[in-house]
Amino acid sequence: MTACIVYVTASNDEEAKMIGQALVAERLVACANILPGMTAIYRWEGTVQQDSEVSLLLKTTDAHLEAVTARVTSLHSYDCPCVVSWPIAGGSVDFIRWIESETSS
Repeated sequence: MTACIVYVTASNDEEAKMIGQALVAERLVACANILPGMTAIYRWEGTVQQDSEVSLLLKTTDAHLEAVTARVTSLHSYDCPCVVSWPIAGGSVDFIRWIESETSS
């Protein structure tokens, strides 16, 4: 099992908290860090847009990645939410074990 970080953007702090709380309660992620105050500049439907967003950094395992993605998508207000991940290649072994422990049934 490989621990990973899932990066999600949300429209506001309330949405980010709702998503984070649901995923932790359902044991799909061990932790959700919410980083407010982000500006997003992007192209959507042919127009360059700029909005305030909130970032979430979710700690989970690759075994839960598909379920995390599906759950975020079902809870999210966006038509096409950002849900991307990368593996944790190293770091505190105790912390990685904690992630695995908190996301096991």
